[in-house]
Amino acid sequence: MKRSVPVAAPLILLLLLTALCALVALRSSPRPAASEAPAAPQAPGAAASRSENLAARRTPVVAVVEKVAPAVVNISAESIVREVDPFFGQFFGSRSRRSQSLGSGFVIDPTGIVVTNAHVVEGASKIVVTLLDGRELDADVLGFDHDADLAVLNVRGVKGLPAVPLGTSGDLMIGESVVAIGNPFGLSNSVTSGVLSARGRSVPSESGERNFTDFLQTDASINPGNSGGPLVNILGEVIGINTAIVSGANSVGFAIPADRARRIVDDLLRFGELRPLWTGLRLLTLDAELARRYDLDASRGALVFKVYPGSPAAQAGLAEGDLVTAAGGRPVAAREDVTTELYSLPAGRGLALDLRRAGKPLKVTLAPAAPPRGLGLRILEDQIGLSVEIDRGSILVKQVAASSAAERAGLRAGDGILGANGRELKDLDNLGEEVLRGFDRGGLPLVVQRGRYSYNLEFPF
Repeated sequence: MKRSVPVAAPLILLLLLTALCALVALRSSPRPAASEAPAAPQAPGAAASRSENLAARRTPVVAVVEKVAPAVVNISAESIVREVDPFFGQFFGSRSRRSQSLGSGFVIDPTGIVVTNAHVVEGASKIVVTLLDGRELDADVLGFDHDADLAVLNVRGVKGLPAVPLGTSGDLMIGESVVAIGNPFGLSNSVTSGVLSARGRSVPSESGERNFTDFLQTDASINPGNSGGPLVNILGEVIGINTAIVSGANSVGFAIPADRARRIVDDLLRFGELRPLWTGLRLLTLDAELARRYDLDASRGALVFKVYPGSPAAQAGLAEGDLVTAAGGRPVAAREDVTTELYSLPAGRGLALDLRRAGKPLKVTLAPAAPPRGLGLRILEDQIGLSVEIDRGSILVKQVAASSAAERAGLRAGDGILGANGRELKDLDNLGEEVLRGFDRGGLPLVVQRGRYSYNLEFPF
């Protein structure tokens, strides 16, 4: 009897042969490149893990940059410079060339008010402000002050800009984290971080003509082009305005404290200039000679050299020979320390002074006031011996007092007064304001013209 083969057996054998051929073909075919490989399905928790990683990487510095950077701007200031041709100047005179400076700034008001350094925009014929989103906008100077190295700009025809207001610098701690944002070497919106290294630094200007006081020092890198940008704390509050570097130094930068900048910016917005304060106090930085002359057992401080009768200083009870040892609770090493504290005061506030008089401690409060109209010209006449007048739009010497500093300098009636404190004079009010600034500093530099020649003269107060 023959055995019958099941009908399903050939079918199963055929399926096995087909699978074997497919496996051989798969192994012999080239593998796809990695870029062509299909993406592996993402694990359900991968997206959440990525978000957690980003959150962990968002440090306080990142948060500060996200908050402040939209308000930081790059500033390009173009000016026309006239210079004498080194080869043909005697025949063809001077020639003109365009000069461009780069700096930083930041918006303090959404209406387009920008704060920067005065030296960034000084003498500029055209100022362009570049925002973080790339927009380039023209800007005008509303006011500037050389002594503070601050300027306020207005960006034309724009509203609703991101802004960061000035914070406070009175409670800063040495060693706390700070961030500087600016435009170093034209590299827009660069960020550096570090710590606050010191407060109250005195730094001479590059020309040596003036001494900047009460600067903040930081090791956050501040390079050319950072000038005018904000220095902020870890909360994103503007504590200073980056303004200077020390040539050849590493990680040593300086900033104007926000408390000092606030009053100056307010004056620039209201008046276009920093209005002088009147105290009637003439101070000298104490040195060994003054200490010996006034029999003072001290090596640091500001000596009261003169008190103007009827002035706020006289009303506060200050007297010649007093030694100011602290102002606003801060030690005083030089007269500039007192002036800096005065110009950092909010309007209407008095300044607490610690004194030593005849070896005994004394406390007074000095309340600076707006100078009475014409006071500067009266001081010019009383202290230097010059009375002046306006003639055909020019400031001229009207009379020189006998045996005065002006007479000893050789001045005479008819001489022209062109400038004071390094600034060009426009009218008598302008001259009076500069006299008051000079009174605070202890001396008045004047540019005097006689005939075709001009002369630089220095008159101490």
